[in-house]
Amino acid sequence: MNKHRMTASTLSSAIGLALAMQIAPVQAQAMKDMSAMPQAVKDNMARMEANKLQKCYGINAVSKNDCAEGAHSCAGQSTQARDPKSFVLLPAGDCSKIQGGKLKPA
Repeated sequence: MNKHRMTASTLSSAIGLALAMQIAPVQAQAMKDMSAMPQAVKDNMARMEANKLQKCYGINAVSKNDCAEGAHSCAGQSTQARDPKSFVLLPAGDCSKIQGGKLKPA
């Protein structure tokens, strides 16, 4: 790689990193602000806290999910069974007992 390409690559990486560092706090604040979230998400979060539930990914049936991570809007919208991005709320500790159940999205 010639010297000019290496310099350009390093400079663009530094700029990208600087921009990413500025955006991260804004995204973190947006996640804390639940007023913009759909009502189904707010309900699920409240139910999780009240009943000591946890998200279990990859065990849902078609249209039988509680929500998802970036795959679709929310509850009841999964289009495939065992969707690795859709979760079902279960009592804490039960997810690990189910084959294919994961605590984090794929």
